[in-house]
Amino acid sequence: MSNAYFEPPIATNEPVLSYAPGTVERSELQAAYEAMKITPMDVPMYIGDQHVTTSDKVAMYAPHDLSLKLGTFNNGTQEHARQAIDAALEAKESWAAMPWQERASIFLRAADLLTGPFRARMNAATMLCQSKNAFQAEIDAVCEMADFFRFNVQYMTEVYAQQPESAPGIWNRLEYRPLEGFVFALTPFNFTSIAANLCAAPAMLGNVVVWKPADSQIYSANIIMELFEAAGLPKGVINLIYGDGPAIGDVVFNHPEFTGLHFTGSTGVFKHLWKTIGQNIDTYRSYPRVVGETGGKDFVVAHPSADAKVVATGLVRGAYEYQGQKCSAASRAYIPKSKAAAILEYVKEDLKTITVGSPDDFSHFVNAVIDEKAFDKISSYIDYAHQSKDANIEAGGTYDKSKGYFIQPTLIVTEDPKFKTMVEEIFGPVLTVYVYEDEDFEATLHLVDETSPYALTGAIFSQDKDAVALAHKILKNAAGNFYVNDKPTGAVVGQQPFGGARASGTNDKAGSILNLFRWISPRTIKENFVPPTDYRYPFLG
Repeated sequence: MSNAYFEPPIATNEPVLSYAPGTVERSELQAAYEAMKITPMDVPMYIGDQHVTTSDKVAMYAPHDLSLKLGTFNNGTQEHARQAIDAALEAKESWAAMPWQERASIFLRAADLLTGPFRARMNAATMLCQSKNAFQAEIDAVCEMADFFRFNVQYMTEVYAQQPESAPGIWNRLEYRPLEGFVFALTPFNFTSIAANLCAAPAMLGNVVVWKPADSQIYSANIIMELFEAAGLPKGVINLIYGDGPAIGDVVFNHPEFTGLHFTGSTGVFKHLWKTIGQNIDTYRSYPRVVGETGGKDFVVAHPSADAKVVATGLVRGAYEYQGQKCSAASRAYIPKSKAAAILEYVKEDLKTITVGSPDDFSHFVNAVIDEKAFDKISSYIDYAHQSKDANIEAGGTYDKSKGYFIQPTLIVTEDPKFKTMVEEIFGPVLTVYVYEDEDFEATLHLVDETSPYALTGAIFSQDKDAVALAHKILKNAAGNFYVNDKPTGAVVGQQPFGGARASGTNDKAGSILNLFRWISPRTIKENFVPPTDYRYPFLG
């Protein structure tokens, strides 16, 4: 047994490859995409040491090509959920007892495998099943996922190194145990990296996990499990299951060994799960940890001093990258009257150059939204704006699902700061702009703070530092990630820990040491080297 203290490699952010014409990574990605496109997968569940298939096969199709069948996944039942919990609990003792450096090495290896031989496949899978273009897939499915693994190892060592002081004759120690029971990871479609991190972060600290991904992300979730297996993750530590959400939830949230929820998804679902956990609190061995990142109605505010072209670029990138399907996407903007004409013209000029289509054509900036339900919801907001007297559609405003779920990036301008598309979360390529009078800048900041129940991301564009300081003050609770002269998207692990409060979640900052603290149960150990032999204290004399 080794008795050395190990220091892992210093974490650095994975460089983002360009995929420019003629590059090696571009040709490798195109080859992987074409190979996977013509090779349908039958995706199993991963329960203990078994790859589980069922008779209930659910077809998977590419959102940008509804004729392209990617394969099937094997739908599970409540019995499979129970089996996954049993497998996790069976693996728990040996996994928790494994030296921390061995757990760390598994995820460090996963990061290197991901950025090496798995890179093209992970990106291609994300492009195919989630309709991300090459750049959006690269920054998510490879770079951010690898960053999560590497930085969390570094944060884990920092946690373990935090030890209490000891008085003379006493040795005080802290050990950081995993939680009792199992953690349930419930993950979204829009970021492959989030799906990986929500199960990997608790596991790295010695916890065991039951993981249910969104149905529309199962295709790339399978590649994540293949990556974990290749990296040497013991069977049963992370168990991947599919099935009806309420049915699986009924098993998970009524199990006495349920000990934590790691969630990213809608605010409504998160509130329902929190209520369920509260109602079942007498069932559990421990008070469960509830960690969640939910919705957003993310804002951009431009001050009259802002550069119009800079603001326009921030709006186009912030609102329309990945079809606006980022929790952080710019969805509402407040621009001053003196700059409105210039900002809007720049945005419209950019939108004229943006094409929409399949991610295998690298010239497309915008691809398909995730599924028909999302398509119908987003298009209903566009229809509402078309029919309203309080708004004008300045660009886009069209959609078509005959071949894929394509929605043109849409720009709405309204005279009503409480217009429906300024208030409600849309989660699509729709940006609504309100033009304010220059002298009303401070009042507009209060309007921004009061308009939405969410508080995830936001941005201020200004050349005036006093205006920036005022925005910091008034909007201090309006966004967990706040940007100055930059778009409100693109948080980088290790640089901008991500998460918001209010209706946007518990603000436990994925990709930071703060999140890891939620998955440990510290035990204080006091050892007295020369214990007393008389109960009497001096004051009794």
